[in-house]
Amino acid sequence: MGDALVGANWYSGNANDDGSKNRGWLLGHFIDPAADVRSTKDVEVKWGIHSAGDKRAQWTQDDERTTLLLLVDGKFRIDLTEGSVVMNRQGDYVMWGPGIDHSWEAVEASTVITVRWPSATGS
Repeated sequence: MGDALVGANWYSGNANDDGSKNRGWLLGHFIDPAADVRSTKDVEVKWGIHSAGDKRAQWTQDDERTTLLLLVDGKFRIDLTEGSVVMNRQGDYVMWGPGIDHSWEAVEASTVITVRWPSATGS
């Protein structure tokens, strides 16, 4: 993978390289080893690169976290139990709280950043 730089309490890497190890997730409780500065129960961060037509066919269920989805480029649709949003302008974002389920589809090739908190086991 990339040329990661690691210190006692810091880390420098590449989102494409590092994300490939955890389905795009860069920070969260699931990062191993637990001593890695990126391993945290406070927040999860994902670098998502999606081909046109990629989708999450199943809806999430009973998620008890807050989520922010930020469009870097492309055209990306998020379907929430409260409605749907198509993001097509760089910087568009959607945020939702606990109890709102979601599904998504990359309408065009897209790059998105997802931030959710807290980082929960079983997610």
